[in-house]
Amino acid sequence: MQIMYLHGTSKINAQGHLEIGGVDATDLKEQFGTPLYVVDEQLVRERCREYMEAFRASGLGFQVAYASKAFCVMAMCALAAEEGLSLDVVSDGELFTALQAGFPAERIHFHGNNKTLEEIEMALDAEIGCFVVDNFNELHLLQAVAADKNRKVNILLRVTPGVEAHTHEYISTGQTDSKFGFDIGNGTAFEAIDLASKQSNLVLLGVHSHIGSQIFEVEGFQMAVQRVAEFAASVYERLNVAFKVVNLGGGFGIRYIDGDTPLEVAQYVKAITDAVKNHFAQIGYAVPEIWVEPGRSIVGEAGTTLYTVGTSKDIPGVRKYVAVDGGMTDNPRPALYESKYEAVLANRANEAAQETVSVAGKCCESGDMLIWDLDLPKVESGDLLAVACTGAYNYSMASNYNRIRRPAVVFVKDGQGDVVVRRETYQDIIQNDLVPARIGKQPVTR
Repeated sequence: MQIMYLHGTSKINAQGHLEIGGVDATDLKEQFGTPLYVVDEQLVRERCREYMEAFRASGLGFQVAYASKAFCVMAMCALAAEEGLSLDVVSDGELFTALQAGFPAERIHFHGNNKTLEEIEMALDAEIGCFVVDNFNELHLLQAVAADKNRKVNILLRVTPGVEAHTHEYISTGQTDSKFGFDIGNGTAFEAIDLASKQSNLVLLGVHSHIGSQIFEVEGFQMAVQRVAEFAASVYERLNVAFKVVNLGGGFGIRYIDGDTPLEVAQYVKAITDAVKNHFAQIGYAVPEIWVEPGRSIVGEAGTTLYTVGTSKDIPGVRKYVAVDGGMTDNPRPALYESKYEAVLANRANEAAQETVSVAGKCCESGDMLIWDLDLPKVESGDLLAVACTGAYNYSMASNYNRIRRPAVVFVKDGQGDVVVRRETYQDIIQNDLVPARIGKQPVTR
């Protein structure tokens, strides 16, 4: 049989088709075309509520901030606001999207290791809730701009606790050798706390720590909590500065393929909150408010990308390539991280697998591969391929390489599909192009 784990509301219906949110995938293709990002709205809401309920059960003060870098469109920002989440943004574009969606500015946290003057001014003018300060340059610049605007600004200082999560090296961020944050081990974090606490226009709430992404265990988080608690005790003893907030970032894993073993949301949250209670109690410290920033774990499993199969190439004794009408333009993660996915023929989901194929994209790039070895029924041109768990970082990282138009995004729920991002047009592709007067007006020289 074809093997694809069915997440959320996904199921195989009586017609033998994949169905998501009560909508037949073949109907989605007919109505919206392919490639198509499909988001299971009910599953997204369930994940938001799991985080909120788990933290309420802990009895601690908290904020769950959706990490919008995973998937930032106005509809997603509006949904996160509706579910009571805060929002983590890392650029002026994400901030603008959130504000245009009506997201409450006081629940927005601004991240980033190289915030520009324009971004800082934009965020200050919007009166966002908090800046996560990443370096000394930003600390001085934020103080200067806030003073110029006669504003007091809430900040967290991002620190690296020296914890290396078990994840891909490109998405591991808590170790000493990282582009992010002030290092606890070499003393720069303490120096930053000392400096920040003396700034007249900065209100130091506490620290931020993020150890990586796609993490399947709790030990890394527990160790980070221990390091942060020990740091907090040292800071209080030497500077009489107490942390009211500790942000422990995100990184909670999801199931992409068989063998991935993520924990339930409640297990991650309980491990973190228990560690906070225990370690801060041991140092005689008031338990701070806990903030987290889940992104992938809220939207990742809720996304499915639909493709139409086009050509194929069978190399006897080597492999069979099957090409689809998308690829690295809508999902660059296999090329970047060697990410792996499961997929099924959505229009023939009940049929047994008969061949192993490799799914190629349509870009003029030999590295444009989506899945290397996938067991499917004998694939035919026009079949509908559904790739699971594409809700996080796929739309966010999509490009117009080869001038390919980015797909539409559809939210599905209770039998209804709604476009939340329209498919790009040819005019969208060239809308920012300009041809100077000196080009194209001269006779051809041979």
